[in-house]
Amino acid sequence: MMDTVTDRICDPAFVTRAERGSIVAVLTGALDVTRAPALREQCLRLLRPASSRLVMDLSLVSHVDAGGMAFLVGTGRRARLLGGSLRLAAVTPAVGRALRIAGLDRLFEIFPTVQLAVNCPAR
Repeated sequence: MMDTVTDRICDPAFVTRAERGSIVAVLTGALDVTRAPALREQCLRLLRPASSRLVMDLSLVSHVDAGGMAFLVGTGRRARLLGGSLRLAAVTPAVGRALRIAGLDRLFEIFPTVQLAVNCPAR
């Protein structure tokens, strides 16, 4: 089932893969109000009770605005409702700064690499 995850995603700037029981989503470009609705829909299609551990690789995200932060909060909430989690990985300095200013660094588990996010046990 996880092998078809990438096939269901239409946005070339949102690529997913299954890795050790998690869905890893690699985002590129801006995480902003113009992209947030489409990204939200894509994540809602991904998250299911059997596959609700999501790791977002933000290494290629240039910046995040309030719309992008709302997308992250909503996606995290949905994952938790399904018994899973949303972890952020490889966050760029600019995105990390924006998350800290908004206080979202206290809401999310943020990992320096995707590998650590995937391999670290749930808290």
